[in-house]
Amino acid sequence: MRSISAIFVKQARDALKNATIFIQFILFPIMAFVMTEMMAKPDPEIPNSMFAVTFGAMFAGMTPLTLIAMAIAEDKENKSLRFLSMAGVKPHHYLTGITGFVLIACAVVSVLFALIAEFSGMLMIRFVGVLLLGATASAALGATVGIFAKNQQSATALATPLAVMLALVPMMSQFNESVRRIAGVVFTVQMNVIFTNEPTASMAEPLLMICANIVVFVGLFVLAYKKKRLNS
Repeated sequence: MRSISAIFVKQARDALKNATIFIQFILFPIMAFVMTEMMAKPDPEIPNSMFAVTFGAMFAGMTPLTLIAMAIAEDKENKSLRFLSMAGVKPHHYLTGITGFVLIACAVVSVLFALIAEFSGMLMIRFVGVLLLGATASAALGATVGIFAKNQQSATALATPLAVMLALVPMMSQFNESVRRIAGVVFTVQMNVIFTNEPTASMAEPLLMICANIVVFVGLFVLAYKKKRLNS
């Protein structure tokens, strides 16, 4: 637990000192709020929740991925990862510590999206829970990208197009049957399935698919951590 706490505190301090990270956390909620107030509320044809749901899913798929990838790549570049591994820090301890602060921040932002969408009660809990689960998958994927990247620059080069693809694939799958079949395993597509279904519809299959994404990404991270840590 000490190693997790130390890594968590380090990541929190680094994040709080970085204005770029703060901007990434507030950009999507601001866009959702502005478009809801200026476009959704004046038009009875547009649901008040539409932009909050859309930008919330984009946030969950993109922001944790890029931030975690860059944070781990920075640790590799500074040789911190090698030091931690030689000190006996297990991969799951490192992953928990490095993603902890980002996921807590994601939970807060998810509540903001729910308030913008005017969700309440079980609908809010459902929405926030799905966003946080998607953010967890995104963070796990970002950790895998970060552990393979040589430095922060290469991590950004890998994570950015991947994050954009994750944001666009759900929209593309709505208009193209072939994309829907191929990309159905992607966690952002399954998040979109939940959000576009009726609240009373079963969420079991999409949730299982998102959890499967998390398991695969964490497994890849653990394997890469054990293989690359001494070369970090």
